[in-house]
Amino acid sequence: MPSHVAFQGEPGAFSEEAVRCVFDDAQLHPSATFEDVFEAVEGHAVDRAVVPIENAVFGSVRINYDHLRTHAVTIIGALQLRIHHCLMAPSGATIDGLEVVRSHQQALGQCRDWLRARAADARSEATPDTAGAARAVAETEDVTMAAVASRRAAERYGLEVLAEGLQDNEQNFTRFLVLAPNDTDADRVGEGEPKTSVTFVLQDNVPGALFKSLAVFALRELDLAKIESRPLVGHPGRYRFYLDVHGDVVDEAVARALGHLREITTDLQVLGTYPRGATYPDGAER
Repeated sequence: MPSHVAFQGEPGAFSEEAVRCVFDDAQLHPSATFEDVFEAVEGHAVDRAVVPIENAVFGSVRINYDHLRTHAVTIIGALQLRIHHCLMAPSGATIDGLEVVRSHQQALGQCRDWLRARAADARSEATPDTAGAARAVAETEDVTMAAVASRRAAERYGLEVLAEGLQDNEQNFTRFLVLAPNDTDADRVGEGEPKTSVTFVLQDNVPGALFKSLAVFALRELDLAKIESRPLVGHPGRYRFYLDVHGDVVDEAVARALGHLREITTDLQVLGTYPRGATYPDGAER
């Protein structure tokens, strides 16, 4: 069992809750940025890390797709965590009296409709993470400032919960990935059928290149779970693709598909094979 696990944010962040879902007894290492998290894993300063990759309401955490490609880490697990947002402020604050609401941009996006309807006079202010916003609001003791974060963060930093259930959709799940160093023989984490994540770039000026890259899986009756594109830096109009396919990289059909894909694309990388992972509708309290 890993003894040191990194996550991005302050104690009380949703990423900390995600860590607790899969590593109950690990020593946690809060990190200021996602870059810090990936470097800690790559450099063996920690054994594992847990990072968000996409939210069902507000979309992908795109920077982490880039980090998966540029750091020597591998995906060994995944999980889905239901995100319950609370509005919190120092004692004596009221929703009508708020002037600023702070949180991570993902959290603000997940609560956009609620904030517009019930805290319309308050200005939204993006911060590096939800729990950090809660801590900063607690330190100011300013009753015109509030944060959007978890109830755990409110309790940790001594804030009053003014409202809860701010998320615009009750099915507000965030998918997290569990990471290990590339050069470590790490056990996979989680449950469910395996899937494999890859990234690749289409060959330049090849007609039907995207169709052909997807056809290598269809021809072998392999299901794709997801495909996403990111602009290819320094090449306007070209893209890097990220793809999840059901199956293990050692399965003959998957291995043959990836071999075929390598012939018709460039810069193909396998980011990891890992179980689909469990869903935690009630957080880390199981």
